[in-house]
Amino acid sequence: MGLPVRKEDRIYTYADYLSWPDDERWELIDGVAYNMSPAPGRQHHEIVGTIFNELFQYLKVKPCKVYVSPFDVRLPEHPDEQEEEITTVVQPDVSVFCDESKLDDRGARGAPDIAAEVLSPNTSVKDLREKLLLYERVGVREYWIVDPANRIMWVYRLVEPGKTGREGSRAGEQEQAEHARQNKPRLSGQKIGTYGKPEVYGPEDTLTSRVLEGFSLELSSVFTH
Repeated sequence: MGLPVRKEDRIYTYADYLSWPDDERWELIDGVAYNMSPAPGRQHHEIVGTIFNELFQYLKVKPCKVYVSPFDVRLPEHPDEQEEEITTVVQPDVSVFCDESKLDDRGARGAPDIAAEVLSPNTSVKDLREKLLLYERVGVREYWIVDPANRIMWVYRLVEPGKTGREGSRAGEQEQAEHARQNKPRLSGQKIGTYGKPEVYGPEDTLTSRVLEGFSLELSSVFTH
């Protein structure tokens, strides 16, 4: 697996991020800048496109929204943190938001309900390590990790304190959207749960989301090669 390439050893902010050339792609995690170049290969794009399309078709007339990278997700440490001071900005391959108040012209401010990452040689370690810890910390309710080389998908589901893995993650879209509207955004400084043991899926399996009630993904459509 490839190790992530970083900028020089200093803490960067969203203000720095906005000043970098448009032809460069970076992510910030706790002030550390990770290079997202070179662009991933064709298989990576096909898998991302398949997942995005399945979610997009399902969510057409539903309250949640799905976005595909590049789409900036800013994750401040606390609700009052100024934009230019934010030190975590990521671009999930696919992200689902059920709280419209998190969305703005720049992308999103606050954690998605679902984040999907497709492993590639230059990002695999970051996706499996730094992003796993980050997404758990900020309250991403489902984290899907797709490994094209081994044709498997890991699904981490957030378990809220005092609940079992299944009960803590189950909610319909309408209920989730209403819950999001009535609560403050889930930010980096608020740990609302932990990930349980990941579920592992192969090409013959079907993933059923507990965030999007009624949504399922045939993994045979993801692993077509």
